[in-house]
Amino acid sequence: MAEAAETIKFTEDEMSKIKQVQETYREKTAVFGQLSFQKFQLERQLDTATDAETRLKKEIIDLEQQERALVKELNEKYGAGTLDPQ
Repeated sequence: MAEAAETIKFTEDEMSKIKQVQETYREKTAVFGQLSFQKFQLERQLDTATDAETRLKKEIIDLEQQERALVKELNEKYGAGTLDPQ
């Protein structure tokens, strides 16, 4: 028959060190979770900003096309010239 392993009892100091390591792991895990959540929120904000930027770029392109069409229309009506908006 195999002999039962001898029971080893840790000292209070050793148990305290083990508990401290476990507590530190819990703290680091909690901080890691908070950072992961913050990163998730920032990624969503970046997605929103990127979408807004894409829409704005399209609006600028559309505006440039409208400007070219207006310039063409006015040039055809009045001939080439310069514009004094005052």
